[in-house]
Amino acid sequence: MVKAKNRKNSWIAWSEDEVKLLKKLFPCERVREIAEQTGRPLTAVKQKAYRMGIKTREWRLWSANEVKLLKKLYPSENTQSIADKLGRPYRVVIIKANQIGLKKVSKAPVWLRRDDTLLKKLYQDSSIPDIANKLGRTDQAVKNRAHKLGISKEMALWSKKELNLLRKLYPSKTAQQIADKIGRSVYATRMKVVKLGLKKRKRKEKV
Repeated sequence: MVKAKNRKNSWIAWSEDEVKLLKKLFPCERVREIAEQTGRPLTAVKQKAYRMGIKTREWRLWSANEVKLLKKLYPSENTQSIADKLGRPYRVVIIKANQIGLKKVSKAPVWLRRDDTLLKKLYQDSSIPDIANKLGRTDQAVKNRAHKLGISKEMALWSKKELNLLRKLYPSKTAQQIADKIGRSVYATRMKVVKLGLKKRKRKEKV
């Protein structure tokens, strides 16, 4: 590609290759890259795109199919993921969604006072999976709610069920796997292992 000699020569006619580059990169808002490759000022690049009617993705009109896909995905899917699928900037997707009245749908049920009361009652002596099962929530939802309420399980007494599960899993599982299974943090799990003096199962050497 032959570049314009310098910024003063921005009036030099655009070559066919330069026009192709403009059509390819300008919609993606890569104006500076076009300027660098052609040796033209940014203003010259923008003016050429304007004269040719080339618009960035941010301001191009939405097609019927794009709007239909946005309506289908927006309520439940991650906005950045939608933006990637549509090939549009994140903030443009947000703006369009607001314009046509789209809202995110919260799948998580609202925490009621009785839910919080039961959570506080069970949290100290029960595992996260057991609490989640009784409350009809996910493990992560229980952990998040406990954190919000200021409930700590780090120093909570271990139930017999948790201790038995720890002894059963420790010889062959990692601390992370055990913590996830029991519903404790990795730190709390390791501290309890040290306190109990548990040992890993030795691997037999191959002959």
